[in-house]
Amino acid sequence: MFATLSDRLTSTFKNLRTKGRLSEADIDATVREIRRALLDADVAVPVVRSFTGAVRERALSVEVSGALNPAQQVVKIVNEELVAILGGQTRPLTFAKRPPTVILLAGLQGAGKTTLAGKLALHLKSQGHTPLLVAADLQRPNAVTQLQVVGERAGVPVFAPHPGNQGSDDVMPFGADPVAVARQGLETARTKQHDVLIVDTAGRLGVDAELMRQASDIRDAVEPDEILFVIDAMIGQDAVTTAQAFADGVGFTGVVLSKLDGDARGGAALSVTSVTGKPILYASTGEKLTDFEVFHPDRMASRILDMGDVLTLIEQAEKAFDAEQAEKMVGKITSGQDFTLDDFLVQMQQLRKLGPLKNMLGMLPGMGQMREAIDSFDEKEVNRIEAMIQSMTPAERHNPKIINGSRRSRIAKGSGTTVTDINQLIERFDSAQKMMRHMAKGGAMPGMPGMGSLPGTGKKSRGRVAAPAPRRAKGKSGNPAKRAEQERAALDRSAAAPASAPGSAFGLGAPQEPEQVDPSALQLPAGLDKFLGR
Repeated sequence: MFATLSDRLTSTFKNLRTKGRLSEADIDATVREIRRALLDADVAVPVVRSFTGAVRERALSVEVSGALNPAQQVVKIVNEELVAILGGQTRPLTFAKRPPTVILLAGLQGAGKTTLAGKLALHLKSQGHTPLLVAADLQRPNAVTQLQVVGERAGVPVFAPHPGNQGSDDVMPFGADPVAVARQGLETARTKQHDVLIVDTAGRLGVDAELMRQASDIRDAVEPDEILFVIDAMIGQDAVTTAQAFADGVGFTGVVLSKLDGDARGGAALSVTSVTGKPILYASTGEKLTDFEVFHPDRMASRILDMGDVLTLIEQAEKAFDAEQAEKMVGKITSGQDFTLDDFLVQMQQLRKLGPLKNMLGMLPGMGQMREAIDSFDEKEVNRIEAMIQSMTPAERHNPKIINGSRRSRIAKGSGTTVTDINQLIERFDSAQKMMRHMAKGGAMPGMPGMGSLPGTGKKSRGRVAAPAPRRAKGKSGNPAKRAEQERAALDRSAAAPASAPGSAFGLGAPQEPEQVDPSALQLPAGLDKFLGR
């Protein structure tokens, strides 16, 4: 979502890092580039003015002029101001003191409210809650059916007493009353002891009086604890106008960004909180029900500035990885057992649970410089590797060294790949196996302190002082007279040196037999001679 903005800001800060001191002209040029980047990202103009004004004022202050590294201080200021316009702090969902907690979803049609209702229900269910979905969108065709399908996939019950609109026109069917459905859903939640009630309401293609009136009536009927405004992050500055209209007509307590995985410029995410004053609570990052996360302003600012989001990556890994399987793998490695292709396959399957690998790599710091390589990465490559390993016999997975030419041909045909692909897989696995063996012996990862550098990284860097070369031993002279003199001197030295005994490496001579000592000749104290052998 923020790829273009991130690239522009990273390029701007790269020019700053080459300067030891920043003048007022340098800061003005930097602020000008930041302003252009934000406007190109479709951020609302009032937000851009406020943001760049705060950055310029702080950049000209003492905290930058007195800093050891002014460029890094400016980056720190931009990061803090980004966190501020994104909401400052993470605001958790507010739960009622007496359940059920009622959550009302509102927004325009096409923003993704119905799918997001299932994502939110699944998220709350994973935290130990017992949510109930209410299908109060009776106007959009097949909206009730869609919510029932989403609820079934999430494993959450759906209250849908009315089938809703089954036609093709966006018209409320006769006898349909979404307010009554929402009220009945609240009573059902209390009766069946559901502690969370999520009400899905109808949307429109535009803001109109009927939409506001219906949403207000449902709000008055169920008295929600949270009203979440679902906004499409791809619609640009129009999102600010829509959010302001909902805030004035219905009111909401928080914002949920949908379609954050798109390729739009992302101005809505940077504008809606500053304009409405309401925090962003959640973000939808994909089509799957699990592509849903709590919105953290500080982490999102780090992503925009290409500083990564390692904390979110760790949280996703904790959810996706099997702790028992990971412990079993660690025990196997520490016990000295070899890393096999079966283990390699299990690790790949665990990795796929994290979601698209592009998103995962994008959370690592500095990956903005490898954006083209990440974008060109083919997710289907993982499927091909899995097919190749599954086409092998158990013996081949345990010991890949037995895979000869005919076996490679059979594996390639069975997996729909080529022999070259099989060769590359075995080479990669061989490198991974060597790394695991080294780690089992207590070594560090390749390229880390204490290890030799990786291929291609061991070249001498420019400006590095080379170690002095050892002095060469003085050889024989090319001058015949001088050479003859050197040989005579060598003969004289060898004749003067004492002969070394055979087997003596230090020229100390052969070991001599110890002399026989008569104990009676020794002046010993009285009574001590009885301890000496005669």
